[in-house]
This record gives sequence, structure tokens and C-alpha cells, in this order.
Amino acid sequence: MILVRSWAGHLALGLACLTLVVGALHPLTSQAQAAPTVQLPDFTELVERVGPSVVNIRTTERRNAAAASEVDPRMEEFLRRFGIPMPNRPQPDRRGGPRGDDDDGQPQQRGVGSGFVLTADGFIMTNAHVVEGADEVIVTLTDKRELKARIVGADKRSDVAVVKIDASGLSPVKVGDVNRLKVGEWVMAIGSPFGLDNTVTAGIVSAKQRDTGDLLPLIQTDVAINPGNSGGPLINLRGEVVGINSQIYSRSGGFMGISFAIPIDEASRVADQLRTSGRVIRGRIGVQIGAVTKEVAESIGLGQPRGALVLSVEKDGPADKAGVEAGDIVVKVDGKAVEKQGDLPRMAGSIKPGTRSVLQVFRRGSTKDLTVTVAEFEADRPTRRAGAEPGPTAPAAKSVLGLTVNDLSDAQKKELRVRGGVRVEAVDGAAARAGMREGDIILSIDNTEIVDSRQFVTVATKAEKARAVSVLVRRGEWTNYLVIRPTR
Repeated sequence: MILVRSWAGHLALGLACLTLVVGALHPLTSQAQAAPTVQLPDFTELVERVGPSVVNIRTTERRNAAAASEVDPRMEEFLRRFGIPMPNRPQPDRRGGPRGDDDDGQPQQRGVGSGFVLTADGFIMTNAHVVEGADEVIVTLTDKRELKARIVGADKRSDVAVVKIDASGLSPVKVGDVNRLKVGEWVMAIGSPFGLDNTVTAGIVSAKQRDTGDLLPLIQTDVAINPGNSGGPLINLRGEVVGINSQIYSRSGGFMGISFAIPIDEASRVADQLRTSGRVIRGRIGVQIGAVTKEVAESIGLGQPRGALVLSVEKDGPADKAGVEAGDIVVKVDGKAVEKQGDLPRMAGSIKPGTRSVLQVFRRGSTKDLTVTVAEFEADRPTRRAGAEPGPTAPAAKSVLGLTVNDLSDAQKKELRVRGGVRVEAVDGAAARAGMREGDIILSIDNTEIVDSRQFVTVATKAEKARAVSVLVRRGEWTNYLVIRPTR
């Protein structure tokens, strides 16, 4: 018995040593076996938790049934198989045929969208375009209850709307922190694409702060979003709403791998104002702006392209009274950097009307602080184009830049609201290649303000030796920079 135990002990020791040797000879195998297994997320719990907070929104309007829009027959067949009524299409009567003209003026289904519960007493957030033009809004809950809703308020600029139903004990969503959202993070959407209630799709965050030209920077995802998903929530793995699904990029009308959501923090600020007053109050400073290109930034000494280029200033508007001029580049608002063109209207819009704010502008090679009293945003005004008058009798000045210019009359200066400048009478060579046109008003060259044609010739002659010449040009109501590269 003693011999057996000794033999067993030696065997165990030998196996242990062999294991160590094998592990030493094959370290990669040992590490691979020890590596944790990465699993895909399980969305089932999220669906059970957030699903009851998502609603279907159906809208109707009173219209002529005969004016129904045409629908792709393939899509119509697909929806017919699922028993889904066609938007903007007359419904069949009891005999199975389409309703006739005697139903003119009756409510006709207009569209389908999604939304989610904000409060237990029935406030629901959705997109403004979902309820726009609707005569009736019907909300369907996950328990199949259908309730009529009233539109509390809708804001087209942010595409956010709030509707209210008479209900209690609803399950509100949990709002997440958009600042914690990371590119590559898994997210999920719940909505009613093509009217298919409570459809769940998932993907990842493709980009943040995507500037699509809208008032708000959007969250880009690859979550499948289709018509009917609009207004539904974008949800992170913690079960928190981080956005409202709002747009898709598509050439076919259907999902092509790129979708956009409104950040929930921005949407919540809009929703709070809609619930309080039924409208959104925004600030404005009265400027039309454009982007600052790398070429322009380098040619005027700004360095990196940043800020918002002032193309025109509203007469007697807040910016005009503060001394902002066309051609200025707004680089800061109240000390916060304006990184790109779209930042300025967002910053101004978030300022309470009546507030005095400091704009830092880059003008002719240096920065300047201007104090502006922010006004309340109102409907866009049509721009008034400055009238062209006959040129003055002074002789035209010719520059080898390819420009023939003339002085402005006092009446022209007053009409254009400029102190100086020259009018382009003919364009050729490098100036023509840069996009200069007859009738343009040249206000400055390489950050030097142009007073008259004599000074223009002096400044332009010196500037021709430069690699690139930056010219501030007024065209109609717009002001912008052109970069002329003289021919060597």
C-alpha cells in the first residue's frame, strides 16, 4: 500500500512538471485558452424594460380621397400582405371597393410614426414632421389602447414635438447622458417602420456631432430606420434614451445603412419649453453666415479654418448695432470657441433674448470683442438686394490681377451700407479663375480695407507678389472671401 501511494505521488508530480513544460513551450495556446470570450449584447431585457414606453402614432387629415398620392406597387403589395392600411390611400368600403368622391372631406390616414412616453400622466415626445399638418393624432399603446392626442407644441427647426393623451400610470422612459455616449457603442431602436408596431432594430453609433445643416448636431448610427420609425427612441445598453430617431440618408427612400437621431439632451430642452409655453424661444443676432475654408483661413492669417464667416448683416439688427461687419469671422461667443459655421446659430439660439453677449471677431488680421444684445428669433426675412446704379464718371483702374475697377458713388455706398470699396467693371485672368464677377464690390485685399480705386491699384500691385491674394467681395446682399492666385 505504501508502494502504491509513493508511485501515485511520483506520477502526479511528473504530470504537473509535464504541464509546466508544455505551457512553457506553447505560451500562446495557454493564453488563448485563458482569454475571456467576447459575447454580443442581449437586447431581450432592454426590450422588455423599454418596450412599454414606446407608442405608435397615427395621423389623419381631412382631404379629397381622389388626391391620394401614388405608392410603389411593390410596397403596396408588401403592406397589403400584412394587413396594413396604406397612408394617403382611400380605404375600402364594406363592399370591398374603394370609397368614392362622396367621402370627400372625411378623415383620411396621413401617415404613421413613433413616439415615447415622457411622463406617467401622458406627455409623449415625437418628431415635429410626424404630426405636422395633422387634423387628428391617434396614439396606440403597447396594450393596444388607442387614444386621441392633442398637440402640445411642435418645433420645426429642431424637429421635436410633444403630444398629450388622457392616461395615467404609463411607463416613462429613462433619459440618458449623451456626453457618455461613445462612437462604436451598441444602441437599439424601437418604432413602427411601415406601421409594423414595436419593431426592434440594433446597431452601433457611427458618429457624434454630425453636422447635417440642421439646427442641432445629430447622432449618426447604422441602426435600421425606415419610414414610421420617426419619433421613436434610440436606446443605449443601460436602457436609457439617448436620442430621437429622425432622419435617414437614402437614395431609394428606404434604409441604406445611415440614420440620424436628435440628441436627447437638446430634445429635452425643446420639449420642456413646448410643455411650458407651447413654443420655443431662441436668441438671434441678425447675421447670415458661411463656412471658413482652409484656403481663406491661411490667406487672411487666421491659421486653422475655424469660426463662422459673416456673409451679411441685417440692417439695424443686433449684430449691426454691435458693430459687426460683413467679412468678420466670429471665433468666440462669451468665451466659447466657435469651431465651425453651424456652432454660431446653435450658440446664439441657446442665449435668452435680451442678454448681452460678447462676440469675438477676426477682422483684417486681428481680433476684436463686440458686445451684442441678443434678440428673439423670428421668421426669416426676405433679403433685399442692393440696387445697381450707373457707375461714377471717374476713370476705371486696371490691375494685372485681371480686374478693372471703378470708384463707388456716395449713393452706392449709402445703398450698400459700406464706407468704401470699388466696383468690378471687367474680369480676366487669375481673378476670373477665382470666381470674380462683373458688378462685385471689393472691400479689402489681404486684410487691407479698400477706400477707392487709387488705393486699390497700390494695394493690388503689392499683393500680386504674394502666393495667394485674399479679396473680401460683396455680391448683392452677400459678402465672402475669394482667393486669387496670380500667374507667375
